Amino acid sequence: MTFSKALNRRSFGALLLASSAAACAPRVPDSAPVVPQVNWLPEYGPLRDAGYDLPAIPLQYTEGVNRRMEGIYTGEAPAGSIDVDPYAKFLYHVKFDGTATRYPVGVGRQGRTLSGLATIQLKKAWPGWTPTANMLRTEPEVYGSFRGGIPGGLRSPLGARALYIYRNGRDTYYRVHGTNDLDSIGNSGSAGCIRMFNQDIIHLFNNVSLPMTINIRSESESMRVDPEYYNRGRELPPKIVDPEDLLGAEAIANDKKPDLTQLAFN
Repeated sequence: MTFSKALNRRSFGALLLASSAAACAPRVPDSAPVVPQVNWLPEYGPLRDAGYDLPAIPLQYTEGVNRRMEGIYTGEAPAGSIDVDPYAKFLYHVKFDGTATRYPVGVGRQGRTLSGLATIQLKKAWPGWTPTANMLRTEPEVYGSFRGGIPGGLRSPLGARALYIYRNGRDTYYRVHGTNDLDSIGNSGSAGCIRMFNQDIIHLFNNVSLPMTINIRSESESMRVDPEYYNRGRELPPKIVDPEDLLGAEAIANDKKPDLTQLAFN
């Protein structure tokens, strides 16, 4: 389940060339005012959401295929579903017109990724986060300081939006969510959840109707349908966050409650 190779190399390449061409302009006279250089793609620019000013995503994180793209979907997932390849680090939102939006994602480290079919039954803007019992048991040095949870806002590891994955009517505790950990997108670094740039999870959130089927490919499935990008990225070590950065008095004082009446439609 993937975009065809021709589309990967030509159509998506054409999109990249088109976006690059759009940024070009005829040479202007030397007397013209200097225009500040923009260090981000248009879809990843600064965004005002819920009373927060989300920063742009610098170009270094959206190089090559590590960016949102539109194209013809030639895979096997049904229209109106989400298809995730944790080995190629892509999430596809499959449309009813035969196209899909492909987003780069960060995924769980080896052995920590959900696989198979499930259902997105809930979605939330600026959700709070609490580490699961399994996270506290297996990596207490990473999550122990946060066992009491963090409310929704700029400090929450779930970022601007989250889609909640259920199986057989029960919460799996896996999420598709936003993140400020830009290095993790295109790599394996989470405890199992699927991470997206905040601009991308907002875009996906606004186009998801519930309930929605989500498929997370197995390794054999990934090798069969998208060998070109199989094992893209690298595995990252657990990131240990200083508790003071999220739980300190200054961090709490600077993190106002999100205004959910002022959500962006990126």
